Amino acid sequence: MSCHGFPRHLRLLNAGEYRHVFDHAAFKIHGKGLLALASPNALGHPRVGLVFSKKNVRRAVDRNRLKRLVRESIRLQQHQLPAVDIVVLSRRGVHELDNDTLHRQLYGMWRRLEKDVRKQSTAAVSQDTSSPSSR
Repeated sequence: MSCHGFPRHLRLLNAGEYRHVFDHAAFKIHGKGLLALASPNALGHPRVGLVFSKKNVRRAVDRNRLKRLVRESIRLQQHQLPAVDIVVLSRRGVHELDNDTLHRQLYGMWRRLEKDVRKQSTAAVSQDTSSPSSR
C-alpha cells in the first residue's frame, strides 16, 4: 500500500520558497478560477503552496474549503506529479465552483503540468544530444 499522506516535506513552508516559484516559474497552468505556477526542484518530489486571497475569495469558509480540496488533490496525485514546486493561486469566482467541478479542474491541471514538464525535459535532452560537442 502506497503512502498518500501530506507530510511537511510536500509543502512550501516559507516566503523564500514561494518567492523562488514566483520569480522562476517555468510553467503556468490556467484553470477556471485557478492558476498554478511551477518551477523545477531537485528534491525528487513535488511541493505545493497555496495563495487564496481575501480579495478573490471573500469568505473564510470558502477559502478553507478550496484549500482543503487542493491539498486533497495533491495528496492523491503526489506520486504522478513531477519534481516541481507549485504555487496554486485563486482567481475571482472560484468559490462558485462545486467540489466535483473543482476536482476535475485540478486533475486536468495536474495532467497538463505533467505533460508540459515531460515535453520540456525531452526537448532539453534531444537538444543536448543533437548539439555538437566542443573540441
